[in-house]
Amino acid sequence: MKGRKSLTIAFACCLMLQAFIISASAQPVNNPTPSSDTTAATGKNPTSSTDTVTATGKKPVHSLYAGAGYGSNMVYLGTTMSQDHSFGYTSLSYGLNDKLYVTATGYTINGFSPFLAFYSLGLSFNHTFNSWFDISTGLSRYGVAESLRDTLFSNFTYADATLGFDWRIIYSKISLGGLFSEGSQFYLQTRHSRYFETPSFAGDKAFFSFDPYVNILFGKMISIETTDGTTTTVSPGYRPWKNNTQGSSTTYTESFGPMEIDFGLPIAFSYDFFTFEIEPGYVLPLYSETGTSGMKGFLFMASAFFRIF
Repeated sequence: MKGRKSLTIAFACCLMLQAFIISASAQPVNNPTPSSDTTAATGKNPTSSTDTVTATGKKPVHSLYAGAGYGSNMVYLGTTMSQDHSFGYTSLSYGLNDKLYVTATGYTINGFSPFLAFYSLGLSFNHTFNSWFDISTGLSRYGVAESLRDTLFSNFTYADATLGFDWRIIYSKISLGGLFSEGSQFYLQTRHSRYFETPSFAGDKAFFSFDPYVNILFGKMISIETTDGTTTTVSPGYRPWKNNTQGSSTTYTESFGPMEIDFGLPIAFSYDFFTFEIEPGYVLPLYSETGTSGMKGFLFMASAFFRIF
């Protein structure tokens, strides 16, 4: 009961934060409006800190980025894709007019074979209407090595649409997404962040940036009630929940509700065509952890991106 009360208080505080944000009037600010994530599972967007302009002051029509990173655990949409193992990734992203991006990413998981555990192919589009409103859409396909599908997850497709609002003191995103595999699951996310950066130095080529955020994930929850009166609320994750894994006396109830709250503090150093970023974070699940593929605790990730042209 004490743990459940703590989660309720944390969730209530986040809802109060959202209410405060929504009540603020929209104002033009200097915060950048990031485009849709090009590698959805890692949440990294190579264009956010390495944008460039040509000698005429215009952004180039074509751009190409390469990236690599390491993380302590890959938590995505309420579940751990790496089964609580550390992972590494490399990615290549092509951009057209800084609006349309095509990205290919390969992932390796510590202790798993083959070396390329799974991959993702992504397509994203973003458009900024004015200084305080933007939209983005994304479509990603994840393919898993056949020998790991029973251990990790099945192949799936994820699509989402996002609205971005730049308020007086904070940047908010509201995303509606769907995961399609053997079945379908839908998610709602609200992310609130505050981007700021240091004055540039080293010939105006280098700067540090910070983007602390809180993210609340909503999705399908399953309550399991047994004959002895025990009720457990779980998140099904990527795998369709199998009712026959419990006895006939077990009752299942599905609902749509809060799954987890994520906190993060990305810190990046950018120099001309290169960006290095570290991101400590914390995941707080809003459901019982028993029998689920989610996790609770601290996460860490480090990434590097290069702008090739």
